[in-house]
Amino acid sequence: MAERQQTSYGHDHAHCVTDAVAQAEALCAARGARLTALRRRVLELVWASHRPRGAYDILDELGDELGAVGRRAAPLTVYRALEFLVGQGLVHRIESLNRYVGCAEPGARHSGQFLVCDGCGVAFELNDSGITSAISNCAELRGFRVLHPTVEVHGLCPVCQETAS
Repeated sequence: MAERQQTSYGHDHAHCVTDAVAQAEALCAARGARLTALRRRVLELVWASHRPRGAYDILDELGDELGAVGRRAAPLTVYRALEFLVGQGLVHRIESLNRYVGCAEPGARHSGQFLVCDGCGVAFELNDSGITSAISNCAELRGFRVLHPTVEVHGLCPVCQETAS
């Protein structure tokens, strides 16, 4: 999966944005959820980079776009759109960064597992059932009920490791 998310590995980034929006449209339609034009645009902006995006980064871009047509975007509008997208499993919130990243597998129920590069900021989403099982098993042994298992591991991606050498 790393090669899909690392932009310097040469994938067609526009293609993954288009795929993400198409999947979101299909999932929302199947669930009876409204993917409004604003929510769709926020999703596109989250996917505009494989680096986690902050709400105010998104607000700035929306502001530039809407300002050109004489409108303004409010922070609450962006936060509500992000809340909807997280609720539908279309994006994840990287808790340690207070930023958002597109979900690589929005149709599948899974926990958030991320490798976050402290060098360039790229985030790789993992969906490793072994990690999920290990967390569940350890929690169960302690009588703990897991509600929101998110694992974030910070380090350096292959490109940043090479640059640091």
